[in-house]
Amino acid sequence: MSFSLRATSSTLAARSLIRSQALRSVSSSAPSKYAQASKDQSSAPPAGKEPLMKTFKIYRWNPDEPSKKPFLQSYTIDLNQTGPMILDAIIKIKNEMDPTLTFRRSCREGICGSCAMNIDGQNTLACLCRIDRAAGKDTKLYPLPHMYIVKDLVPDMTQFYKQYKSIEPWLQADPPADGKEHRQSIEDRAKLDGMYECILCACCSTSCPSYWWNQDRYLGPATLMAAYRWMADSRDMAGLARKEKMQNDLSMYRCHTIFNCSRTCPKGLNPGKAIAQMKYEMATEG
Repeated sequence: MSFSLRATSSTLAARSLIRSQALRSVSSSAPSKYAQASKDQSSAPPAGKEPLMKTFKIYRWNPDEPSKKPFLQSYTIDLNQTGPMILDAIIKIKNEMDPTLTFRRSCREGICGSCAMNIDGQNTLACLCRIDRAAGKDTKLYPLPHMYIVKDLVPDMTQFYKQYKSIEPWLQADPPADGKEHRQSIEDRAKLDGMYECILCACCSTSCPSYWWNQDRYLGPATLMAAYRWMADSRDMAGLARKEKMQNDLSMYRCHTIFNCSRTCPKGLNPGKAIAQMKYEMATEG
């Protein structure tokens, strides 16, 4: 077995070396012609379409230049040469115009929550937000509001994740009697719908005025909905302890039910409803 593995590794290494030598040979034979053709192809407008120019004004701040105040930097691109989403546009800007532009992104499918930002005054995900193609209307991009900024469109999520960790977001239960699994009815499982889908993008929490002013102690919509998700789970046995943690003036009761969180959630969830339900259950229990 060990001989076979060594033989396979050496074969792969040999193939890789041959491939790299071939690529070097191709690029060295006509580098300028190939590079120019690639450049001309990427910059050429699609056949039969007039350029549709759009200006993006993007928040910029560099921690390496602390004396320089944040500012909006303008970039103009042809929408006919990019994808339909805001994330497509800022990737194009970074790749072709300004490599210093900094932002987070990963899945491009609204699953990871990395590209959360404020787009034209609305907290959302850049990968799910379509570009407004209206002529003459600029699009403004800011980082999530009322957060410390790492650089440009990158907020510091340390406090947000610390709060999420504080609610102990995992199943707390004794081992099942049969030693196999924790069973749950279809009806009990349905109670978790609309909460477990949260991707922790922080769009809701950073749209909440109570969280803006009290985020050192108020947990915020995302964390509170996650807390109730475990309280509502019929398999969990730590419900009383979880509720006891909320029995103070700030952890939960700073929510004034204005539903900014529910309006802005890019996944269509309703944190405000979950928080209201948690308040009701805690007020009416035993």
